[in-house]
Amino acid sequence: MSSSLERYQDRLERYSDRVESYADRHPRLVDLAVLLALMGCAFFGSSLTLPGVAPPDHGETGTVLLGVSCLALLRYRSHPRTAVVVSAVCTVIVVVLGYLLTPLLLAPVMAALYWLATITDPRTTRVFGVTTTVAVMAAAVLSDSMREFSLLIRTIGPFFWLMLPLAAGNMTRLRRAYLQAVQARAEHAERTREEEARLRVTEERMRIARELHDVVAHHLALANAQAGTAAHLVLTRPEQTKKILTDLTGTTSSALRELKATLGLLRQNDDPAADPLEPAPGLARLPELVASCESAGLTVTVTTEGEPRPLSPGADLTAFRIVQEALTNVTKHAGSQSARVRLVYSGSRLVITVSDDGPATAPPSATPPGRGFGVLGMRERAHSIGGELRLGPRPEGGFEVTTALPLIPEA
Repeated sequence: MSSSLERYQDRLERYSDRVESYADRHPRLVDLAVLLALMGCAFFGSSLTLPGVAPPDHGETGTVLLGVSCLALLRYRSHPRTAVVVSAVCTVIVVVLGYLLTPLLLAPVMAALYWLATITDPRTTRVFGVTTTVAVMAAAVLSDSMREFSLLIRTIGPFFWLMLPLAAGNMTRLRRAYLQAVQARAEHAERTREEEARLRVTEERMRIARELHDVVAHHLALANAQAGTAAHLVLTRPEQTKKILTDLTGTTSSALRELKATLGLLRQNDDPAADPLEPAPGLARLPELVASCESAGLTVTVTTEGEPRPLSPGADLTAFRIVQEALTNVTKHAGSQSARVRLVYSGSRLVITVSDDGPATAPPSATPPGRGFGVLGMRERAHSIGGELRLGPRPEGGFEVTTALPLIPEA
């Protein structure tokens, strides 16, 4: 029984939507058809009388008044209040003249009240609806055509028939407001999805830009240092020069591998020509990073304090890239031959400190703060995983970069 009722309700809503859609496309045609139907109902209702009672002797007057009440409905879209007032006044006069008050005679004013309730606000509907109902009820009480009925019947009948279109109009208005709210929420959700998609694309673009900067800046700085050292020693120390050039080949090869892996992220996953991507680097590759720096003439000392604990993949990559960028800055700007990397596992944080003994001035990539892409990338990486980054000259000389990254909580 419940499923049958739901199917009937769904079918009724579909038919209602079709009628409303057709009315929106052809409003004038629909208004004309409704007007003709209301005229037919009103004129037929004016001919009805009680058994044994002669119709009132106001044929032309009643016809004109009913015609005016129906014609006033042609302006219900732009002037719904005027349509209600005109149809109500004409109906009251017709009832006072002695015409029998029936739902057919009330058809024009009922239609006007329905459209008033669907178009205007609830307060206007209440004011005009109550006034019209009281006026028609008073006319029914005073009309000679209703003398055969009790006072209760003369009042409850018009009240019921006029409250019906008001209730239906309010339901229609609420349904339209609900559908508009649903459509607005759907449009808002669609805009939100589009904005979120654009935000994700921007974040992914920034992430790839940071990866490219770290890879290219680090390896090119090492390659430049190795090439400069080889050019300086090519005549005096040919064997050492040969070793440096061999390391230079390894540096460029490593740069090409990492660059290929980073650019591979831009390929689609279903691309059959895409090579399998290498895992993201982490602190496990720190010895390899130290060896590449030493080949460029920079001695790096790594110390670890506390019990090493695992990091999340994002934090592990961030730790490696920050150390890599800091050592790259030492190679390019510090004018120092040594650097220190200190890893401190303490509580829920890993504190990484990279320092050198060069002049107590900030490298160009960090002066002024936040302007260099290297420092900006380190800071963005640290903040993206809930970490912190501090950097600046050391009082005793040199430069220091310190970052605190979250560790995976112990089970």
